[in-house]
Amino acid sequence: MFDIFRKTSGSYKDDILSGLTVALALVPEAIAFSFAAGVDPLVGLWAAVFMGFITSAAGGRPGMISGATGAIAVVAGKAVQHGDALGDGLGLQYLFAVIMLAGLIQILLGVLKLGRFIRLVPHPVMIGFVNGLAIVILMAQFPSFQNMETGEWLSGAPLMIMAGLVILTMLIIQFLPILTKAVPSSLAAIVVVGLIAFFFFKDTATVSNVLAQSPGNPNGILSGSFPLPSLPTGIAWGTEWSFILKTAFIVAMVGVIESLMTLQLIDEITETRGHGNRECIAQGGANFLSGLFGGMGGCAMIGQSLINMKSGGRGRASGLTAALALAFFIMAGGPVIQQIPIAALVGVMFMVVIGTFEWSSLKTFGKVPFSEIIVIVAVTLVTVTLHDLATAVFVGIILSALIFAWESSKHVFVTIEKETPEEKIYALQGLLYFGSVREFMDRFQASSDVKNIVIDFGHARVCDMSGLEAINALGERYRKSGKTLHIRHLSADCRRMLEKAGSMVDVEVLPDDPDYTVARLRGMRSTPEDVTVPDEMH
Repeated sequence: MFDIFRKTSGSYKDDILSGLTVALALVPEAIAFSFAAGVDPLVGLWAAVFMGFITSAAGGRPGMISGATGAIAVVAGKAVQHGDALGDGLGLQYLFAVIMLAGLIQILLGVLKLGRFIRLVPHPVMIGFVNGLAIVILMAQFPSFQNMETGEWLSGAPLMIMAGLVILTMLIIQFLPILTKAVPSSLAAIVVVGLIAFFFFKDTATVSNVLAQSPGNPNGILSGSFPLPSLPTGIAWGTEWSFILKTAFIVAMVGVIESLMTLQLIDEITETRGHGNRECIAQGGANFLSGLFGGMGGCAMIGQSLINMKSGGRGRASGLTAALALAFFIMAGGPVIQQIPIAALVGVMFMVVIGTFEWSSLKTFGKVPFSEIIVIVAVTLVTVTLHDLATAVFVGIILSALIFAWESSKHVFVTIEKETPEEKIYALQGLLYFGSVREFMDRFQASSDVKNIVIDFGHARVCDMSGLEAINALGERYRKSGKTLHIRHLSADCRRMLEKAGSMVDVEVLPDDPDYTVARLRGMRSTPEDVTVPDEMH
């Protein structure tokens, strides 16, 4: 079931070395997201362990990395604040309850096979999402160029040392593969720069300095034992269930959207296809167990997934290695991990930014419809300003839908096929739905038309109830003018629905009538002549 030991591409060596690279990069990020949620760093670190291990073993996308993320931390932090306001120590209990319930919701989404709806995300939204994410990752590295104690920007020799180590890291990552691919360039860069900093630049910031920012850990020590399962306690479920359910639903939706968007991105990079519904179930199970074992939950991480891809990790073993290595770092390898310079990790993330940003999108200006440029820019700006990838995707989808409705409403064409003093035959072409009914109605003037009117729908499609109502309303308009409206080439489904509504038009039944449904998610079985309408329109 889990396909853990079945290799489809790459090698176990690549997966293991790539997993070690990812584990090293996970440490400072998990700590930072713990700060964002207002919890102890170990809560974020153990969340990364559970999320990474379970999704790698049972998820729908081999090679994709999950862990504690900023988007989840922001929402989860509200649960912590709410709980702390009610009583000392309740913050964590509310957090764990929210994460566990969110996991159950995600499992339900996967069981109901709702992961398929990620296919409805338009490509411009995907480009804007990726570009915005790259900018967010870039901005997240800027605080590393500040003094961690005073918050002032580095200057002079400290700035030169920091910049030099970052640039050296980037150069190793870029050019080492030319010499050898035996070791992931990111892992080699971290090790080399780490040794240089340890022997020659002992004052440069390390993971230990990041840990020291945590309350109760002034020595910056990374150490912890494996947590035991524990259900949330002390929560007044009778009065707090609505807050917990609402917050859990937000966490679940944010996690699913980010995970499925990451899955789609990795699909494009690897030219393979993951399984969205399976990923939803795995994410849900991981979040439930993460909350049960004292973690803050999470979802797929695009930055870490790209590091894994770039380092050669393609199989499930890469994510499993990253999770197990991170667990080892927490319980036994702390003294070594604490010495990793932040500059090396910043250099790795800078390379992720360069590889994530869709540079080709800058060349599309003037070459693609302006509406698509608007969607790309809007999604990018929302992602950067709100740091909320789920909201950015929702905005992009809604904006794309509105633009599509606006543009397609103009594409209803009416031509006159035949005209006599007693009869006029119109041919309609296009999609008749809520966005185009006004354009359709304006093409006909009942008061000045001839006595018998025929509208041929052979090259058109009625897509929803608004379209059917427009046909009925037009028939009523002609009837009041003392004239008769005839309709040809409607599908049997359209005819039945018009009859049930008490149709004011005469619908002709012909041997070559099309066969499609109205306002239902079904594909057409046949399409006359050369008119093609995708399944998504029905």
